[in-house]
Amino acid sequence: MSNTVAAPRASGTPDSDPALRGAVRILTPSGERTDEPEYGCQVADVDDEALLALHDDMVVVRRIDTEATNLQRQGELALWPPLLGQEAAQIGSARALRSDDFAFTSYRENGVAYCRGVTPAQLMPVWRGVTASGWDPYSVGMATPQVIIAAQTLHATGYALGLQYDGSDAAAIAYFGDGATSEGDASEALVFAATYKAPVVFFCQNNHWAISEPVTLQSGSSLAGRAAGFGVPSVAVDGNDVLAVMAVTRAALARARAGGGPSFIEAVTYRMGPHTTADDPTRYREPAELEAWRRMDPIDRVEKHLVSRGVLTDERRAETQAHADQVAKAMRDACIGMPDPDPMSLFEHVYAEPHSDIDRQRTRFAAYLDSFEDAR
Repeated sequence: MSNTVAAPRASGTPDSDPALRGAVRILTPSGERTDEPEYGCQVADVDDEALLALHDDMVVVRRIDTEATNLQRQGELALWPPLLGQEAAQIGSARALRSDDFAFTSYRENGVAYCRGVTPAQLMPVWRGVTASGWDPYSVGMATPQVIIAAQTLHATGYALGLQYDGSDAAAIAYFGDGATSEGDASEALVFAATYKAPVVFFCQNNHWAISEPVTLQSGSSLAGRAAGFGVPSVAVDGNDVLAVMAVTRAALARARAGGGPSFIEAVTYRMGPHTTADDPTRYREPAELEAWRRMDPIDRVEKHLVSRGVLTDERRAETQAHADQVAKAMRDACIGMPDPDPMSLFEHVYAEPHSDIDRQRTRFAAYLDSFEDAR
């Protein structure tokens, strides 16, 4: 067997991406805000100050991401899934949610978690390996991250059906990547949601790479187009445009609240970093592709617009950076100061009621731990 590394495979540049060419866009890469005819009205209320707040969110989330990556490289975290380049997709959609909506995500949506009120310190335990979960889902309206690819689409659909039966006008949203669209769970969720008109939004972040497999191998047509086969209306949006993402998400949520059923959003974006910190993307993608997408950076786009409006001053920029650094420091301190769990806590919260098998395993594990003390 050859040890030769396969040549990088192109996923596509912004200029060659058919999904992006037809995607909804309000804020151009050069920072110009356009009058988008169909969805522009959804963000008419987002003035300069509101856009500054979205900019602050994206800068803080990128800083969290950078700090967490550094913590992993320094041995303080076991793993980290970077979201670099996907800030607009996550912030724009999450800020469209109401407090009584519920988000079901994969492992990369740390920006969504930040918007839902999850503290940066609460993001750390699961990646440090000291707990199976970092927060109470019901306190923030967001489930803890799902590692099983596409499983959260079913969870979101089931929760949405519960909302429907309760007579609530809240909605559920499921976040997943382009690779998840090839999983059976996603198809089953779309079938159920369409059949029962569940108030759920399927939010696909097409970041062009499912680990080392390009989206061009995932699908021969647009991912948004797949939803039509299930009877679910869909839209492709420039996922690096925070205003466009917010607009289409608001529209989909309004449809769900009004009893119109599910919607599918394909946010066309790009994973600028590795799949996780265990991945080396230089082994499978071309530098030119990365550089082309770097010119579509979601934060740079907003900054160009705000600078042209004269509202992103040096003082305001410094305040935002100071905020980001403060959040990152608090997260680092919480991570490093996190105590290791008692080994016997492994058996807590496994079953709601006492269970003889757990009791037996607890006894055996305690004896195993004691054997190390005897050896000393």
